[in-house]
Amino acid sequence: MALLEVDSLTKRFGGLVANKDINLCVQAGEMLAIIGPNGAGKSTLFNSLACNHAPTAGSVRFDGRPMRGLRPEDAAVLGLARTFQIPRNFGDMTVLENTMVGALLRHPRLHDARAKAAAVLRQVGLADRVDKRTAELNVAGQKRVELARALATEPKLLLLDEVAGGLNPGEALELVDMLRSIHAMGVTLLIVEHVLEVVMRLAHRVLVLNFGQVIAEGTPEEVVRDKKVIDAYLGSKHRV
Repeated sequence: MALLEVDSLTKRFGGLVANKDINLCVQAGEMLAIIGPNGAGKSTLFNSLACNHAPTAGSVRFDGRPMRGLRPEDAAVLGLARTFQIPRNFGDMTVLENTMVGALLRHPRLHDARAKAAAVLRQVGLADRVDKRTAELNVAGQKRVELARALATEPKLLLLDEVAGGLNPGEALELVDMLRSIHAMGVTLLIVEHVLEVVMRLAHRVLVLNFGQVIAEGTPEEVVRDKKVIDAYLGSKHRV
C-alpha cells in the first residue's frame, strides 16, 4: 500500500527551479533513500513533503490524504515526522524535555509524555543523558535527540535528512542498527543521505536527484552501476 504519493512535484524560488516534475511513491514498510550531489534539491523536496513550504505545482498525498494547505504540525498529527540536516533542538532544555515536546503530541498528560520520552531515549541510546542540556551534546548526540523527538510523535513515516552527516564510521554503523530497529517497529523510512555505506546497508530502493530532477531509481546495487549516477554524483572511482 502506498503511504506517500508524489505526483509531478515542482518547486520554484523565483527563477530557480529547485524541484521539477518529481514523481515518487513510498510503500508502507519501505526504506527509501534519496541521494544526489549538493544542490540537487533533496532538502527542498523534504520541505515540500513535510509541509514546511508548499510546492509550486504537483501534489503530495500522505496516507491517502492531500497535503496541500497543511502545516508541519498538521503533518505530524497525521503521522509524518522529520529531522533536519542541521538539528533544530532546544539547546537550553534537557534531552528528556526535548523528547517530551514530541511525545506531547500523542500523550498530552505530562506523566505519560515523560514515560514515552524515556522509552524512546532508551531506544536511541540516550537513557544515561536524560538530564543533560542538549546544547552540551556533540553532533552525534544532537542528531539522536532530534531523532528521538521525531520518533516520540509515533510517526507512520519518518523523514531523515542526512542523519548520518558528521558521524564517524562507528557512530554511522550504530545508526544503521538503530534505524533498523525503528523500521522493525513498523515505521516507514524516507532517508536523504550522503553516506553511501548507510544507504547501501539500509535502503530497499534508491532515488537519485540531480539539478532538481530524478535521474535514476532502483535498488542500491542497480543505482551505483548506473552511468548517469556515476557521472553526476559518484565519480569514476565507483565505476564497476
